[in-house]
Amino acid sequence: MKILLSLIAFAVGNPLFAQTVTTTATPGQQPAAPAATTGPSFVPEIHAKSILETLINAGWVMGLLFALSVFFVMLVIVYMLTIRRGAVASSSYMATADALLRKRDYLGLLAVSNRHGEAIARVVQKMLDFTTKNPNADLAQVREIAETEGTRVASSLNNRVTYLADIGMIAPLLGLLGTVLGIIRSFGALGADLGTARYVLLSKGISEALVNTCAGLAIGIPAMMFYAYFRGKAQKLISELEAATTHVLALLSIQYGGGGRTTERTPVLIEDEL
Repeated sequence: MKILLSLIAFAVGNPLFAQTVTTTATPGQQPAAPAATTGPSFVPEIHAKSILETLINAGWVMGLLFALSVFFVMLVIVYMLTIRRGAVASSSYMATADALLRKRDYLGLLAVSNRHGEAIARVVQKMLDFTTKNPNADLAQVREIAETEGTRVASSLNNRVTYLADIGMIAPLLGLLGTVLGIIRSFGALGADLGTARYVLLSKGISEALVNTCAGLAIGIPAMMFYAYFRGKAQKLISELEAATTHVLALLSIQYGGGGRTTERTPVLIEDEL
């Protein structure tokens, strides 16, 4: 009896035997998997889909948003290169125009204006074309020509910038369209008798809706930011164009007043004027 009790106590207290009993107590049970593994095959499935695949699977609206984003980037690059001070009134052209106007070399200034692409060069070209074709025109008519051409150039500059504002409004609306389509697909999956597969379709529809919303905002917000930046820059350049046009008109007024093209004022004594 004492020997039997000693064997039972040894079996219970021995860890190796206890582990064997625990492991083999349920013959049908599979051994537990290791707690952690560093191998690549145990990466969660949620990270297997790349961002590009997510965007592609978000519906046909993403194609329109991608094309809009490409157009937006191209506009920003073009505006960075064209909306600058050198494209409106460069210092070299203004110095040349000042020197030629003081020499009354209108044909030379007209030739220089034809070779330059600045906005002030186009304004001066229109003025000189009018004055050479209408020698008897007065300064008020020349000023009107300059104001008309300056207004046209300023309007063209402002209209170019508004394309960014259009993109900033269209992109969120396209994203909203993709969102609505994704929600419609999600509710269609809920109403279908597909068993557990409808939850997969539901998650895909919600994912499509959120991706379209995010893409629309990701394009619209930078577009409005760049629109505000280029709008302020365009207004500053328009002010510089107005200042340059005023300077040219002032030089022309001096030539008109002192060159005999208008009736000169007869000098009188100060006592006679008083």
